[in-house]
Amino acid sequence: MEALNQTKFATQMGRQLATLKIVSRLLSHEMHVQQGSKQVTLSREEVGEIQTCLDLFIEEVQRKQGQVTGAPGVETPLVAARNN
Repeated sequence: MEALNQTKFATQMGRQLATLKIVSRLLSHEMHVQQGSKQVTLSREEVGEIQTCLDLFIEEVQRKQGQVTGAPGVETPLVAARNN
């Protein structure tokens, strides 16, 4: 049972880290493409993608934090679809 919990935890952490890796890669790509400039310009779509990744990560961490602290089950809102 303990090994199953550790495996589940490791899988969940891997998913959370994957979200942050996506954000990092998006930013890294833009920095590389615009390396000759002192300022980096992002499109609305790119900013929306980064924001969505961060929102999902934050919601997941808050949900996990509630499970660990034993807080009553509060329904966290899902990330709203962005219509651009």
